Amino acid sequence: MVKKIQRTGAAGNSKKDKGGVPLSSTVRESASQIWLAGLGAFAKAQDEGSKVFDTLVKEGLSIQRKTQAVAEEKISEATSRMALMATDLSSKASGQWDKLESIFEERVARALKKLGVPSAKEVDALIARIDELNRSVASLGGKTASGARRSPRAAAGAKKVATPPSRKRAAKKAAA
Repeated sequence: MVKKIQRTGAAGNSKKDKGGVPLSSTVRESASQIWLAGLGAFAKAQDEGSKVFDTLVKEGLSIQRKTQAVAEEKISEATSRMALMATDLSSKASGQWDKLESIFEERVARALKKLGVPSAKEVDALIARIDELNRSVASLGGKTASGARRSPRAAAGAKKVATPPSRKRAAKKAAA
């Protein structure tokens, strides 16, 4: 260790210490020891520093993996929530489209009825009635009215028959 230099009262003016060694050599020796201690500390810090650095890198990788696992879990949770919300919105939207479609169909049917266009049910009823009349005429005359038998739709499409307006339509026209 560094030697302590003490000054004595009697030798206060002298440049030598108790042992007769000059003060400058003692200071030089102390400075040299301090320098060597510093170099030793630096070398030890370098050795220990690389070990500490490697340890910190390993801990950083461990923390990064844990963080990624948590982040992936949160992302999958958010994705499932969004998928559920999308499904809910899709079902609500399809329900609204169904309502809109039925409202549109009802309004179109009312408009066609106001214009006097017969509905599909009314056309089918007329076709059934024509078939019944054809059978009645055939039984009275012994043969079918048109010769070969045709399907009701084909007969209606091939030959447009002017049907007299119903009583209801005639009443509406009379009121107008």
